[in-house]
Amino acid sequence: MRRFALITLFSIPLFADFFPSAVHTTVKSVDQQHLKLQHAFPLNGMSGAVIHPYGQNAQAITSYLVQTDKEGSADTIHHNAIDHKELPTIKTPVKKGDKVIGGYMYQNVLLLAPDAETYARITKQYHKNWIHPDLYALFLSTEGENSPNRKNLSEFAKAYQVGLVFIVRNGTAVLLDPVSQKIINQKKLENLPQKGKFPFFSRLEKIESGWFDTDNGEKDYYRTMEQL
Repeated sequence: MRRFALITLFSIPLFADFFPSAVHTTVKSVDQQHLKLQHAFPLNGMSGAVIHPYGQNAQAITSYLVQTDKEGSADTIHHNAIDHKELPTIKTPVKKGDKVIGGYMYQNVLLLAPDAETYARITKQYHKNWIHPDLYALFLSTEGENSPNRKNLSEFAKAYQVGLVFIVRNGTAVLLDPVSQKIINQKKLENLPQKGKFPFFSRLEKIESGWFDTDNGEKDYYRTMEQL
């Protein structure tokens, strides 16, 4: 029993160094849409939320940014955390001294896996707020799409407050930041099935997407994930 437990433990890939931690820092300098952070994020491509204080304990997210180099350079990007026609659009420019949260909502992770076993194995070993792929499958169906891409992943992330997308590819695992739409980290992953459920594991038998649904049996899970 002990030997079996040890084999099981070491056959599971560890992701402790795979997920970057959130970083709380400030804007050191501003040059139009180019910024310098007081402290750099651990990985390039990570997005961050810029928070501007308005006095009397009032503050709001005014912009988003993506880190472009390890020295803490960053560019602002267009992204609204919540789309609501009745809410005014904040137009406050980014200013020196604004607070920045790098890896904002990174605890909320959508996992795209080839099968139920792989999904369960990964989600059980790491404490995250796992957003179930059933929700993403339903989202695709309502949007009239039957396959994931970076655009609808970004839209889904905004609707369900997803901070990261964990994508299981053929032999590797990658982390996609849906705000910056950048792959920020990757590592090898073993013991995967030869084929996966298309377009990804979910408890829905099929994503019904109306006239967009052209599933002809030639689509492949791993090929789809490589294109993300």
